[in-house]
Amino acid sequence: MGRGKMVIQRIDNTTSRQVTFSKRRTGLIKKARELSILCDAHLGLIIFSSTGKLYEYASTNMGSVIERYNKTRDNNQPPTLAQDLEFWQREVARLRQQLQLLKENHRKLMGEDLSGLSIKDLQNLENQLGASLKGVRMQKDQHIAEEIKEQKRKGNLIRQENVELHHKLNLAKQENLDLKTKLNGAYKVTQAYQHTNMSSNVVRSEYLIKPMYLQLSQPQSLNIDASARTMKLGLQLQ
Repeated sequence: MGRGKMVIQRIDNTTSRQVTFSKRRTGLIKKARELSILCDAHLGLIIFSSTGKLYEYASTNMGSVIERYNKTRDNNQPPTLAQDLEFWQREVARLRQQLQLLKENHRKLMGEDLSGLSIKDLQNLENQLGASLKGVRMQKDQHIAEEIKEQKRKGNLIRQENVELHHKLNLAKQENLDLKTKLNGAYKVTQAYQHTNMSSNVVRSEYLIKPMYLQLSQPQSLNIDASARTMKLGLQLQ
């Protein structure tokens, strides 16, 4: 079973406090020695016990470590107001001097204030202007080449779109032609069907309005006369 977590607080028992101090002090010095050896670190360790007894460890010499610490601490201290003011005054003077030099160089590059220059200075200025002009031309040519490349790319895209539009137009024309052909065929079929229906209607109408000829039979006069004669003869015989 593992040890419980120890609460970090002052140990009231004197004996236990002394034993803990001895163990922790030994461990701390051991860790300091290992850190010094493994990482090539310069360190100094100073320990005062509750009774005022001194314990120390230094990787080299405690005096040199303390001296180095004091120097580093002094250098790391924040500057005073006077030191800040002096620093910014130097910075302002340096920047003003740089600005003046830049103005003079600009005037010389523009062809002004050249009277005090020697031949060598003028030659250097000419070389400087030539190098600057060469750089400007190179940059201009690069921009022109990039612009031409971009325009060619856009032209190729437009040409490709034009080809696609022509292809779509041809497809639309072909579909229109096929549709016209289908419409013409359907119209011819409709006309033929209508013509057939009209012919059938004419035949049926002719059949319906065909005249009927009625023939009246002649009166049977001869038969009546014969019957009359027979009746007359009978009466005479009686």
